[in-house]
Amino acid sequence: MSVVDVAMVGRLGTEALAATGMGSMIFWGVLSLTIGIRTAVQTVTARRLGQGLHKESGVALRNGLALATLYSLPTSLLVWRYSDSLARFFIKDPSATPLTTDYVSIVFVGLLFSSYSFVFQGFFTGIEKTKIHMKVTITSNVLNVYLNAGLIYGSSGVQELFNEHLSTISFLSYLWGWANFPALGVKGAAIGTLISSFWMAAHYAVSLLSKQTSKRYSVFRFSFDREMMKRQIQLALPQGLQESVIALGWGVFYKIVGIIGLVELATTELLFTIMHASFMPAMGVGQACSTLVSKYMGQGLIKKSETSIRESVRIAEYIMAPMGLTFILFPEFYLHIFTNDLKIIHMGSYGLRIIGALQFIDAIGFVLWFALSGAGNTFFPAMVEAVLTWVVVVLGSYVVGVYYSLGFNALWWLFPIHLGLFATIMIWKVKQGDWKRIEV
Repeated sequence: MSVVDVAMVGRLGTEALAATGMGSMIFWGVLSLTIGIRTAVQTVTARRLGQGLHKESGVALRNGLALATLYSLPTSLLVWRYSDSLARFFIKDPSATPLTTDYVSIVFVGLLFSSYSFVFQGFFTGIEKTKIHMKVTITSNVLNVYLNAGLIYGSSGVQELFNEHLSTISFLSYLWGWANFPALGVKGAAIGTLISSFWMAAHYAVSLLSKQTSKRYSVFRFSFDREMMKRQIQLALPQGLQESVIALGWGVFYKIVGIIGLVELATTELLFTIMHASFMPAMGVGQACSTLVSKYMGQGLIKKSETSIRESVRIAEYIMAPMGLTFILFPEFYLHIFTNDLKIIHMGSYGLRIIGALQFIDAIGFVLWFALSGAGNTFFPAMVEAVLTWVVVVLGSYVVGVYYSLGFNALWWLFPIHLGLFATIMIWKVKQGDWKRIEV
């Protein structure tokens, strides 16, 4: 949804693009703590699936929802209350800062819905019902696109957008003709995402009503397992905190780029949006790997866990390497999807080519991160990523970008170091083999 938000406000100018990108990063930074909760739910659910303890998988889901509620409600209220101060810390621009505040104050109302969706994602992936993700994701993102178009551009603006840029399918503009949508710009993108986040959580919740799911896993029968809750917290807390530290690091990186210039910031946010979208297919492979590793460990089939890791890396390479090649050959094509600003397109082409060249390295580190998390080692990969993010990316960007003033292009040479070191360390850790003895 953040990708769509950035893409659809890109036509409104550099300030709107920078504000939406920064707002999305702030939201992701706070939401990232629930990655640990999702991983804990998925790991325990898959392990119990392998052990044949299906009702305990339902307990893991309820524990995850309880943890997500305890975290999200007070955090959402706190960030909403101080959204202006938070926006001003990360971006200082007379036009972009108020837009960032608008975006942050609205999307954070939906933090609980996004957190619940993460927990549901962990549960359904853990019990190997991934088709539900496909249905939920498609419907919620179609809704987000529809609402964004109407609320960002307004009813008349939608027609102009189709006539000028999408003339071959201009007839679709009539889908917004039944109501008078106001043109709200960045605020409209945030409202669209808020409504779509609610839909996503509700769609997941309705999926629990399936007889096979509700009966087999007893998802609606209340029971409390103190030991399981304790274990889930032990799995979730290290990774969740580390992911928050990592997200804060990327936020500070954005702030450093913003010191260099607003156009540089908007370009960086756009490149990160494309990069995040590019590894979504590999994320699916990684989550499958995580589930299989945990499930086979629950069955005592360690060799199958190892095979799952090797095959997952191979499949991820098949997906990400060709995608990286298109980034190298056709960077302008991808950038034109998000913006028509020639400065951003020219500046971004360099960074996107580097991202393309790193796709095959990123695939390795990405999948092995999921493999170790599925085995129950949530601390080590998150710790390594946190250290590399702050030392290589944050400190490095300040040194080369601000202290030595080497410019925008120099920042992107930090990423081969970061991703290369992370992939190498993950390979070493998996080969070390101590993950095979972890009990969940």
